[in-house]
Amino acid sequence: MSVYIHQRPDWPRFNWQQDKIAPLLTEVRHRQGRMEALGFNLQAEASLQTLTLDVLKSSEIEGELLNAEQVRSSIARRLGMDIAGLVPADRHVEGIVEMMLDATQQYQKVLSDDRLFGWHAALFPTGRTGMHKIVVGAWRDNTKGDPMQVVSGAMGKEKVHFEAPEADRLPKEMDQFIHWFNEDSEMDGVIKAAIAHFWFVTIHPFDDGNGRIARVIADMQLARADGSSQRFYSMSAQIRKERKEYYEILESTQKGSMDITNWLSWFLHCLDRAIGATDETLAVVLQKARFWEKHAHVALNDRQRLMLNKLLDGFDGKLNTSKWAKLTKTSPDTALRDIQDLMGKQILKKEPGGSRSTSYTIVE
Repeated sequence: MSVYIHQRPDWPRFNWQQDKIAPLLTEVRHRQGRMEALGFNLQAEASLQTLTLDVLKSSEIEGELLNAEQVRSSIARRLGMDIAGLVPADRHVEGIVEMMLDATQQYQKVLSDDRLFGWHAALFPTGRTGMHKIVVGAWRDNTKGDPMQVVSGAMGKEKVHFEAPEADRLPKEMDQFIHWFNEDSEMDGVIKAAIAHFWFVTIHPFDDGNGRIARVIADMQLARADGSSQRFYSMSAQIRKERKEYYEILESTQKGSMDITNWLSWFLHCLDRAIGATDETLAVVLQKARFWEKHAHVALNDRQRLMLNKLLDGFDGKLNTSKWAKLTKTSPDTALRDIQDLMGKQILKKEPGGSRSTSYTIVE
């Protein structure tokens, strides 16, 4: 039978091999802050893109697909951004966004039981996960009698990675974790984010949502390390790409000693790749900025601005007259006039190909 790390007598006195971690940390620290040269409006747009991706991908890691338009709209509204095409969001999306923004925009506020309970209640506004009723806004209890297992995979094909501490240990465990998280220390902020992520996942204090909250806690600590609420890289998006390795390193570290060098190394490499992926975010943001600068004096209606922004953000599938009409809530005739007007202004063009439905794209 495995002895898990939280069962060791020296838990949670983590240690690591500094000579292996220091070069990785230096490289990551060097690459942070690269967006500071952007103008304020571009920073806001890049941050919106990143936060949207973070919310979507953190849920995807748990097998949950959210509506991207709802997530983006909810974040934009809460940040007071004046952008076209906002749509209503359901309360589940609103709850997840509320949790993410409270952590990253209010990163200087202390972490507390009540704050964590609020995040958990926001994640599960109905008090259920799927069809199952769960304890919400409180630490998990042991009414079912089964150990809390950390699993991945589809229902019926789950893989158990480790078992979390018993429920009666949670008050003491969480008091210790929260005190450590809030205290000032000489520990580098990025290392602290990595440890916070691992430590919280290990305790697994809630019935559900522990992975998402662990990643939000790491994002909160990374915001502290950056000294900024603006988010320009998404750890959750990178973890989603490396989900298999993520669960493997969590499992192996849970069954190892208090030396968490391998976990810290993986986290720093993952963070480095996440920062590298900001090139894609930056490319989209700069493309949009150049486009709107070029067409700043062209007369456009609200429908046209909405659809052009959708195309610039990466439209899903082909844009045709019927999709234009549906998304702008107008008639096909009006949609066609909007499109023909943009073609006349050399902004849209027909895509090549002989499909039954003509599709359109932006003129490069």
